[in-house]
Amino acid sequence: MKIHPLSDVASSSIGEGTTIWQFSVVLAGARIGKDCNLCAHTFVENDVVLGDRVTIKNGVYLWDGITIDDDVFIGPCVAFTNDKFPRSKQYPNSFPKIYIQEGASIGANATILPGITVGKNAMVGAGSVVTKDVPEKAVVVGNPAKVIRYIEA
Repeated sequence: MKIHPLSDVASSSIGEGTTIWQFSVVLAGARIGKDCNLCAHTFVENDVVLGDRVTIKNGVYLWDGITIDDDVFIGPCVAFTNDKFPRSKQYPNSFPKIYIQEGASIGANATILPGITVGKNAMVGAGSVVTKDVPEKAVVVGNPAKVIRYIEA
């Protein structure tokens, strides 16, 4: 495990071979698997679980309620949201969960709304706004994101 000295990592649940780069913050309750790569300027809240071999590129913030399975790629500046009706200083009792299944990839600057599941081996195109669950092996693009094809094999 390699943790850059300019990061702030409070979690003790970080797998072997994981690298956390500078200016990253990982809160105490976060669980991060083996051989992951968290690039610079990332933030991981307490109720976040990352599987093994996950890549989180620069400028990604993972809020409470996000689970990311093994072998997932999250591109730069992907925006995860966890509050359907955000108001200043008004917090829901619980946040809808976001689940990114094994092998999925999410392109740069995509937005994932609360309560979404991105299916196994699916691909979300850069800049897409995901408002509905993404089926397994689907490629989705646009605002709102729509299936344009399915990945074979």
